[in-house]
Amino acid sequence: MGMFDWLTGKKSTNNAQPVSGGDAWRTIHEPTMGAWQRNEEIEISKNDQMRHHAIFACVSLITRDIGKLKLKTKKKSEGVWQEHASRMNALMNKPNHYQNTQQFFEAWATSKATSGNTYVWKIRNLYGQLWRLVVLDPERVKVLVDNEGNVFYQVRRERLFDLDEDLMIPASEIIHDRFNCFYHHLVGLSPITACALSAAQGISIQRNAQAFFANASRPSGILVTPGSISPEKSKEMSKQWNENYSGTGTGKTAVLGDGVTYVPVSVAANDAQLVEQLKLSGEIVCTAFGVPAFKIGLAPLPGGKVSDHNDIYYSDCLQHYIESIETLLNDHLELEEGVEAEFCLDALLRMDAGSQMDYLDKGVKGAILSPNEARAKLGYMPVAGGESPMIQQQNFSLAAIAKRDTSEDPFSKTPVPAEADDQPQGDGDDLGNA
Repeated sequence: MGMFDWLTGKKSTNNAQPVSGGDAWRTIHEPTMGAWQRNEEIEISKNDQMRHHAIFACVSLITRDIGKLKLKTKKKSEGVWQEHASRMNALMNKPNHYQNTQQFFEAWATSKATSGNTYVWKIRNLYGQLWRLVVLDPERVKVLVDNEGNVFYQVRRERLFDLDEDLMIPASEIIHDRFNCFYHHLVGLSPITACALSAAQGISIQRNAQAFFANASRPSGILVTPGSISPEKSKEMSKQWNENYSGTGTGKTAVLGDGVTYVPVSVAANDAQLVEQLKLSGEIVCTAFGVPAFKIGLAPLPGGKVSDHNDIYYSDCLQHYIESIETLLNDHLELEEGVEAEFCLDALLRMDAGSQMDYLDKGVKGAILSPNEARAKLGYMPVAGGESPMIQQQNFSLAAIAKRDTSEDPFSKTPVPAEADDQPQGDGDDLGNA
């Protein structure tokens, strides 16, 4: 193995075996009773899944909210985490040559939400230092394990990374973010696995509705005659009707004789509960992704404050994505000792104007925030004298109260006289003036 192979992470592994279990959601089995015995399947492609409005909305919402968060490096100083400059700040500001920070984390979250796995390749320079971070296409990555239990990742060629041939990369050079590892510890599952049937149902409903309205909202039907007709006559009538009064012929006037009548046979939307079934398919998708239905317009906005709604969304859905990224970056970015990467949640958990003012007012009155810190939260410039927290004079520390209680008369309001000055006063008036 050459020096270049070591820098790029290329390994030679002839005994590594692939790990299976990551593509379960792409095929839904058993479309009808006994279909598995006839080897019949419903093939649902990734593109079809993303055409469902609820899946698209959930994935888009998660990725956009992850992408708008700012990543900061912090270090604990005197027991408090403070912002600290790190040598990795430049890398995170521009992870690679074709993405900025927002696009990079959006790609990270998209890969995890749609495939259950995110593979980030750590590319190093000639000095062995981290140079670029690129999010790999999960469909072009295969997880391998050799006989000794070492993990490798086989990456197929990709022009975007100037990768002309398949590459075997050790686990130390890949950031692998995964969740829902129900079948194998190295293979995650997307929430689409749990809602693929509902998504297929919703897509079928929408396609059926599209075909119905494309036919000028006229249902399909049959031609009924009062007497019997020959098979040849039946085929002729059906052919002429389809050619003249369906498709582009919709809207023409048909003249029927000999008691022939047209009877619609399509099930009405009300009878099929089309709207209810379409809404149900979307709600099941929201349940699988952990996204509140009101966030994508499938339910009315509940009562309460905006901050309460955001807290529900954060704790039920986004918190896992955010903390997982933070943990993996701290493990792989080779930060300085004591320095950690953390997302700033201010852009996500924004409060309404009234709640924010109440929050800052209580912080200043409680001597937790200084006036200038509160003004900075609102985007205002600092003022003179506002750099220190403020508190009213009648508040005493517990140590002062304990000292007061040890006196002979703790409830006395008479102040303790100060000790006399050692210097003699001059002979003057009663005020001590010489």
